[in-house]
Parts: sequence; structure tokens; C-alpha cells
Amino acid sequence: MSPRAGNPGTTPHTLAFVESPVQLLNVLEWAHARGPRPQEEPGAGFTLVVLSPTDPMSRGQLRRMAELARQEGHEVRWEEARGGPAAPFQTIGGLARELRRADRIVMGDPFSRYVQLLLTITRAHDLVVVDDGTATMEFVGQLARGERLVRWHRKGGRPGPRDLLFAPVSSSARRRLTPGPARRVEVFSSMPMTDAPDGVSVTSHTFAWTRERFGPPRVTNGADMVGTSLVETGVVDGDRYLHAVGVLARTHGAARYFAHRRESTEKLHRLAVETGLEVVRPDLPLELIARRGPVGRTVLSFPSTVVHTLPLALAGTDVRVAVCDIDPAWLTRNASPRAQSFLSGVTGTARGVDRLARVATA
Repeated sequence: MSPRAGNPGTTPHTLAFVESPVQLLNVLEWAHARGPRPQEEPGAGFTLVVLSPTDPMSRGQLRRMAELARQEGHEVRWEEARGGPAAPFQTIGGLARELRRADRIVMGDPFSRYVQLLLTITRAHDLVVVDDGTATMEFVGQLARGERLVRWHRKGGRPGPRDLLFAPVSSSARRRLTPGPARRVEVFSSMPMTDAPDGVSVTSHTFAWTRERFGPPRVTNGADMVGTSLVETGVVDGDRYLHAVGVLARTHGAARYFAHRRESTEKLHRLAVETGLEVVRPDLPLELIARRGPVGRTVLSFPSTVVHTLPLALAGTDVRVAVCDIDPAWLTRNASPRAQSFLSGVTGTARGVDRLARVATA
């Protein structure tokens, strides 16, 4: 894949910015749900810009997802947005013209500093936020309350020097994401939205594109387990997490553990040794992996995005999604004061899942 794939020089009607495989999947879902406008070919005027991360697993999944986007007829532009100290300036400078001309911006992560910087350049009057997992719930809530945009696992912490330096840009982005007479804001989400601000339209994300393109899967006996990066983000203690995974695997007969793309190699190696689970590093977002199959009759998860998305992606199959709550004792000393209530809310608002008893740890 060339660093700048697609057809340079075209003036896009819509620019979409993604930084993760799940965001790219959800942009494809949004484009599918929207459909072509009258007198418009499918994919016309739509450019998908990948602001590539540095970790190999995310990059690999993004390359696979980019190929799927091209097969759908979309133009894909790959930006090495983090390829050295000068990369952000080169990326933003190279996108400035398109940003000023675009009349719609689609983004997967309004908390991203990169995206917030790009929002200060655009004149677009139509802004769309597609799901970036459970963070979308927090974004909508913060927008409704007029709060600064802060990721849930950092909320309650003291702003660092970089936060203070970036505060004007973040404030500007929040203002631009607030609907007004000349600005439309849409949230395309599979998450429950109970407090969307006035003027923000919420469109239901049902994974229709995923179900049409993949599956139905072959369903096997036994269970699969979905990993989480709560240890890596400093929310949950690693020893307690590994103990809980082992208990759940033994109780439900799980054989495979689908790793989150941010889980550390060291933790996954220890998990495989201590629990006997086969660790699988998916090459696509889990919703596509599960839909293609094979998949266990039961999918076990801790509170995460998949307790909302997998029941939709696997609709019409015999797969049961079961979620195990996080015991407050698992939280680290540095976990945000918001962590427990947010994680409980993720589980409590999930539809079509079974609730499992918490795993007690010493």
C-alpha cells in the first residue's frame, strides 16, 4: 500500500478520519446505512483517511480493513501520521486543502488530539461521529453537560502539562461539535444514548453491512473469551484480571482468548501459560471475525464495546454473549474515580446479553 493511496487531486465531498480498525469498520457501516445520494454513484465524493498508529497489530488490521473499503468503492488515503516528529505537521499540511473544501467530516474519535486539530481547520457544516466503542457514550454525555472532552479512564485525574497546552484546541473542537444554525452533528452508534444534547441527531448502527457481507458463522460447542485492555490502561490490576480469566475459562469451558489489539505480549504469554487458553490475535475487528466464524456458542466478555456490538453482528445465530462485571476490588489505585460507575453502565445498558456473577479474587 502506498503512503498516499487513492487519487490525489480529487476534491472530496466527505472526508472520514480513522485511527483504528473498529473506527474504519464503523465508517463503512455508516456509508452503507447512508446509501448513495440522488444522482450520486456509491462512494462518490467520499475519501477515507487513515491516520495510521504505530503498533503492528493495529496497522495490520487497518490494512486489511482498508482493502475491504476499496472493494466497496471508497477512496482510501493512508497517512503515516505518527512516523516521526515532523509527521503530524506534514500530515495536517497535506490535508489542509481537502479539509477546507470538504462539507462533511466523519470521525471515529472526537477525543483524539489529532482529530481535534483537524477540526480547527475545517469549515464543514456537517459533522458525523461514528462509534469508537464505549467512548462514544462518554462523548455524548460530556457534550450534553458542556464538559471538556476527556476519556473516561482519565476523568478525575489532574490535567498534565500537555493537557493544559492543548486545552484551547480541545475547547475549540468541543464548540465545533456542538450543533448550531449552520452546523449539523450526527452520532452513528450502536451504543445506548440517553442524554444526547439538543440538535444532535442519533442514527442507529445495526451492523447491517457486516451481516450482509459475512456469515452466517459456523457455531461450535464450548466458549470463546474476548480480551480487554483494561490492564494496559491502568484501570484493572493484572494479577486479578488473569485470575478472573482463568476462573471463567474453567467454569464455561472456554478454549480460545481473542486478544484486544492493545494487550501486551508479556501479559498474553502469561495468560496462555497460566490458563491454558489459546491466544488468538485477530487480523480484523472481532465483529467480522465472529461473523465469519467459527465461533463458540458462548462468547464471554468483561465490560467492553463488544457486549453492545456482538449481539447485533451475530443477530440470527445461536451465539450467546455473556458479560462478567468488574469487581471493585480489581481496580488499581490509579483508576479514575469514574471507572466503576462507567464500567457498570456499559454492562447495565447492554441489550441481548447474559449477566454473569462477578469473580471473587483474593
